[in-house]
Amino acid sequence: MRPQAFFANSTHNVYLTDPDTSLSLDHAFNRQVVSSKGLIADDQISQKSPLRAVYGNREFTDFLCALLKVDQIYPYEDELSSINVHFAPAGKELGWHFDNSSFAVTTLLQAPQNGGLFQYVPEVRDADAGEMAYRRVENVLDENETVTSLRFTPRDLVLFRGRNALHRVTPTEGPTTRILAVFAYNDQPGIGLSDSALETFYGRNQ
Repeated sequence: MRPQAFFANSTHNVYLTDPDTSLSLDHAFNRQVVSSKGLIADDQISQKSPLRAVYGNREFTDFLCALLKVDQIYPYEDELSSINVHFAPAGKELGWHFDNSSFAVTTLLQAPQNGGLFQYVPEVRDADAGEMAYRRVENVLDENETVTSLRFTPRDLVLFRGRNALHRVTPTEGPTTRILAVFAYNDQPGIGLSDSALETFYGRNQ
């Protein structure tokens, strides 16, 4: 399905929102990062796909609820975000950002030869309290914060709370494409990505 992937060719802020014209261009809210990886959206994935079988499996979702200490989890309200496949050939990356979802569940399908490191800074902000954490975001973008790199191999299952942790994937190096499956859930119903985020990562908002 790689030829069907949408490869982002635009920049975005770490909050995945439109810029705020009342703030300067170099303000942490408006600073732009690059995301260039390719993406297959949920509505492109066959109903017979093993990824869909995993996503909706009751034992799997019960396991996630127990691990995450939530009563129930829900798919995205929009038709693009629940299951995704990411492609990052040489030079492609995912820029620093916060997730809209409460948490993400990923599994690496193919590791690159080099690069493609998942890096994060935990507890940068408190999204539920409306905290934007401009100073810490600025420090991360200026490389003045300690960054953790997580190394994992194909078939590893990784759960990550990216709503408050700033994170990215570094550019892939070498001829082997990094391929990642993402199972995205929320702990509340009716949540979807913003139109700005959908346009950035999918090239469309429906």
